[in-house]
Amino acid sequence: MKLTDPPHGLHGEDLRSGERTELGSYTLSADDIVDFARQWDPQFFHVDDERAITDGYFGGLIASGVQTLAIYQRLMVESLVRHWEVIGGAGIQDLQFRRPVRPGDTLTGSTTIEDVQSQPARGRALVIYAGELINQHSERVLVLTMSAYLRLRAT
Repeated sequence: MKLTDPPHGLHGEDLRSGERTELGSYTLSADDIVDFARQWDPQFFHVDDERAITDGYFGGLIASGVQTLAIYQRLMVESLVRHWEVIGGAGIQDLQFRRPVRPGDTLTGSTTIEDVQSQPARGRALVIYAGELINQHSERVLVLTMSAYLRLRAT
């Protein structure tokens, strides 16, 4: 499916705690890392491979944590959120960058619904979900808990 496909209209009451969804994968190139970092996080260990090797703590180029989070968000939207009747994001809690992401890494995402808090008087539900990205070695590189408001069906 493409991002332009119409949403499937999942409302807050359609989601259940414990539902787990695999989000797909994304592979980063060195160019992806440098291009993103030049615009959004131009620290030397994201934009200068030679200096990242000689002066960086991780011995080479690594992706920005902001880019890693953006990859999770993209995978989440493409696989799941675009089917939801989203009002808007509510927050990010417990965001952790567990390991550096390097050129050539393939990141695979998953998410699990932790709670759905219906707010019928406001016509919405607060959905809390835990997500992660793992690399091709099954190592967690990102873990987080996010929340978003979804519409409830009109009664």
